[in-house]
Amino acid sequence: MTTPHRPSRRRILGTSLALGASAALGLPATARAARRTAGAPGASAASEVVPVDWAAIGPYPVQDAAGQRVRTILAGSSRHLIGPWYADTYRTYLPDGYIDLKGTDERAIRLPAMAAVATVTALITGAYDPRTLSAANATIRTRNLIRTLAARHLANNASTATRWGKGWQTALWAYYTALAGWLFWNELDAKAREDIAAMTAWEADRLTTGDDLYLVGRGGHQLYEKRRDGSAVTPGDSKAEEDNWSAAVLSLAEVMMPGHPRAAAWGRRNIELLLAAAACPADLTGDRTVNGIELSRWLRGTNIADDGTLDNHHILHPLYMVAFDQSLYEGFVYGLADRRAPRAALHNITRVYSALVDKPFPAPDGSTRTIYQPGSGAIHYPEGNDWGTHFPFYFGNFDLLVSLTAQDTGIDPSAATWERLHNEEQLRLMARFTDGRTYGPSGENTYYGREHRIGAMAGQAFLTLFMARNTVRNRLRFA
Repeated sequence: MTTPHRPSRRRILGTSLALGASAALGLPATARAARRTAGAPGASAASEVVPVDWAAIGPYPVQDAAGQRVRTILAGSSRHLIGPWYADTYRTYLPDGYIDLKGTDERAIRLPAMAAVATVTALITGAYDPRTLSAANATIRTRNLIRTLAARHLANNASTATRWGKGWQTALWAYYTALAGWLFWNELDAKAREDIAAMTAWEADRLTTGDDLYLVGRGGHQLYEKRRDGSAVTPGDSKAEEDNWSAAVLSLAEVMMPGHPRAAAWGRRNIELLLAAAACPADLTGDRTVNGIELSRWLRGTNIADDGTLDNHHILHPLYMVAFDQSLYEGFVYGLADRRAPRAALHNITRVYSALVDKPFPAPDGSTRTIYQPGSGAIHYPEGNDWGTHFPFYFGNFDLLVSLTAQDTGIDPSAATWERLHNEEQLRLMARFTDGRTYGPSGENTYYGREHRIGAMAGQAFLTLFMARNTVRNRLRFA
C-alpha cells in the first residue's frame, strides 16, 4: 500500500520528518493565520506558505493496473535521476555551499528541477526504489537540488553570473522547483523555504502584468498564435504550451500561499491563461462563461483549431496537443489543499482528445490514419515529428489524466484503453535497461532533458492518481 508521509518525528523511508498534527485542508486555521500575517511588517514569505497536510490525505493502495504502471515508471525514472544522473552531473559545491549548476539556461535549471519533482514524489508516496541509492541519501541529494535552484533565482540572488529567472520558460522551471519544495517542505531549512516562497511569488507576480493579448511584464510572452480575425501573429507556433506552463506557477502560488495579498490576482490570471491556452475559433462566439469569464468577450485570439488540432514548429504536432497535461495537473495541485481546481483547466480537453483518437488524416499511401493507432501503442504523426521516434509515455500520461478527469466522454476507445497501450509500450522501453532510464539512441528522443521529462510527468501523474484514488475521498475535483 502506498501511503504519504504520516505524522512522525522519526525516519520514514530514510527521511527525517516532523509533520505534526495539522488542521483539515482547504483554507484551515493555518491559512487564516497566513492571511493575518501576509504583508505584515517583518512577516516572512515562507510564513505565508500553508504546507500540505499529509495527515489528512489517505493512502493510495495502488491496486489498479494503471496505478501500478505509473508507479513502476516513476520508481525507475527517479532511481535513475537521483542515482547515476546526479552522480555524473554534480561533482562540486561552490564556496557558498550550493551545488554548481553549471549555468543558468534550460539545461542547468529545468533538468534538475524536473529530477527533483520525480524523486520527491517517489519518496513521499513510498514509490521510491532504493536499489541504486538509499532513500536517506536520495533525500539529501534532492534537498540539495531544491535549495540550490531556489537560492539561484533572481528573487534571492544578486549575482548576474549565477542567477536565473525573467525568461520565457522560467515560470515552468520555478513551478517544478516550487512543487518539489512544497512537497518536501518539512525537509527544508528556513533559508530554503524563504527562497522558494520568494521565487514563486516573484514569477507569479510578473505573469499578472500585461494586457489581454500579451503578458508584457518582466520577460512575458504572447498569449495567442492567431488574432480573433484568424490572422497569424506567430504562424505555426501555438502559444498553448507557454500559456499553460505559466498558468501552472500561478496556480501553485495561489494554493501554496492562499492568504497572500496577491493570491486572488494569481488565481484570476491562472484561469485566464488556461482559457487562452485552449481557445479555439468557436469560443469567440456565443455566451459561454467559464469561471466567471465570458469567452467571446474576453478572448483576443486562439491557439487551437475547432477540430482540436494545433501546430508547433510549423507542423501539426501531436506532442504539443498532449502538452495540455500541464493544465490537467492543476487537479492534483488544488487537490493537495483539498480545493477544487478551476474548470478552466478542462477547457476544450475533450475536443483535443477526440482529435487524437478519432480524427482521420491523409497517409502517404493514400489511405487515412488516426494519430492513435487502433489496438497499438504506436503514434501516427501526420506531418512528422521533429523530436524523435519514441514518446509513448507522453501520450500514456495524457490518457491517464483525461481518464481520471472524465474528459473522454463519447470517445471510443476510452482513454483508459489507450493508457494501457501507451504505458505498456513505455514499460517495454524501460525494460531494456537496468538503471531505470527510458531511452537509448539519441534519435529516440532528441531532447537533452528526455529522462527528466519522463520523471516529471510520472511524478505529477502519480500525484494525480493519489488525489483521485486515495482511501479517504476523491480530491480530484473541478468547479
